[in-house]
Amino acid sequence: MLVRALVRTQWQEAATLRRFIQLPGCTRNLTSGTDGSADKRPSAKGPPDELTLPFLQRPLGVKDRPSPVLKTWADTREELMDQETRLAQREHLMKEATKGYFTDLNATRRHGGKTWIAPNVMIREDKALYFPNVVGSSLDTKSKKHTASMCEGRISVISMLSTRMSEIHVKGFTTPTNERYLSNPLYQYVQINLQENLLKSFLVSLFLSSIAKSVPPELHSTYLVSSQNMEFVREHLGMVNKHVGYVYLVDDNLKVRWAGCADAKVEETNALEQCTGVLLSRLDKKTSAKAPR
Repeated sequence: MLVRALVRTQWQEAATLRRFIQLPGCTRNLTSGTDGSADKRPSAKGPPDELTLPFLQRPLGVKDRPSPVLKTWADTREELMDQETRLAQREHLMKEATKGYFTDLNATRRHGGKTWIAPNVMIREDKALYFPNVVGSSLDTKSKKHTASMCEGRISVISMLSTRMSEIHVKGFTTPTNERYLSNPLYQYVQINLQENLLKSFLVSLFLSSIAKSVPPELHSTYLVSSQNMEFVREHLGMVNKHVGYVYLVDDNLKVRWAGCADAKVEETNALEQCTGVLLSRLDKKTSAKAPR
């Protein structure tokens, strides 16, 4: 009886705290220290979101240049035998094991799931990392396509979709850019409907016809439906929340030069449009210089 009463009391306290947190204007400040530094509230000079959300602090992507050629068993074995790779994967799995089932969903309550603000300028080419190869079926021919082949030699804006909310997120970033550059032959907009869960992937495959109706016909060839396991590259791409949308600006050398996530701010949308224009201008000059006279 005593244990039951204690559990009941703890449950009531948790329910009360949950209701309190959901009240408008309520902010949480958690600290494990005793100096009270985490209790300091943002000053009145600006909104809390802008003060607490950091700008993107590092280049996103992977170190190795992607290839459309599938790995052989010898390549996979060599990768599994690499000590550094195994330790990195082990560390990632241990980190994921400590996360709750609803961690990503609960994270959307804070800043709408946004974890960083996109930079106003591009990542330098010598510092930028590669966008990994993603395999998926296109809407037009249902054939398998590789992003490594699709994006090489062109400027690409790649959107990662997994939920209806993520579709709304990426539209906020990409609409002005697509309206301005979609007619440019050096530009393409790639959408990747990523469903790593086998059941969700199966359901999506059943509704491909309805998806095709919601996507403009000119974008069917660059809309990929993929069930590829991205578990070990999510952290590298900054994709820490499976419920929000992510947008990447990839240059002709397959490097990630800019990225954004979740709800787009006005300055982020403008930055994507401007950075895309800069890359297109550089690629146009490069192409013209190589053209025979």
